Amino acid sequence: LRPEIEAAIGRVLDTNGFILGDEVKALENEIAEYSQTKFAVGCASGSDALLLALMALDVKEGDEVITTPYSFFATVSAVTRLGANPVFVDIDPKTYNLDVSQVEAKITDKTKAVQPVHLYGQCADMDELREVCVKYGIPIVEDAAQAIGSEDAGRRAGSMSEIGCFSFYPSKNLGGMGDGGMMTTNDEELFNKLLALRNH
Repeated sequence: LRPEIEAAIGRVLDTNGFILGDEVKALENEIAEYSQTKFAVGCASGSDALLLALMALDVKEGDEVITTPYSFFATVSAVTRLGANPVFVDIDPKTYNLDVSQVEAKITDKTKAVQPVHLYGQCADMDELREVCVKYGIPIVEDAAQAIGSEDAGRRAGSMSEIGCFSFYPSKNLGGMGDGGMMTTNDEELFNKLLALRNH
């Protein structure tokens, strides 16, 4: 892939599009199409993607976000950086994903979002989770940092929630030369908020 990568770097150097230039816009369009969403927004890292997603959903100090304890620490640090509290739901021992059957019992009037993590090429049980979250009016943020291309009933990771979050850290499924992140959504209002939030 080196010749293709060098050609892409050359295009960036030729245009000085170092920050959010044409190459990033092209990647956003391709990721949105690949992930079966209307919009995609690039950012600095997968950690930032998670943080910006929660910010776009107005998660604040004292709020609660239901998530899994079985993940890289960025999943929870995005919650705590906003002063919110992670509420842990155990994993399904067969899939290592969030045990969706336990989510409803953890919902309180402080619950502001649910953040499942898709692992090992498997998506969390999004149909059941979506049913519970719609019932209570709670948005979902998919941590799909290690799941680009994973599918559940023909739907791609990042397309089954209000916001999907991806990482392009070099060791991820789709790694980059350095760090990078992406957020996907079908909601135009959230898309515009994410565009604003990623740029100071």
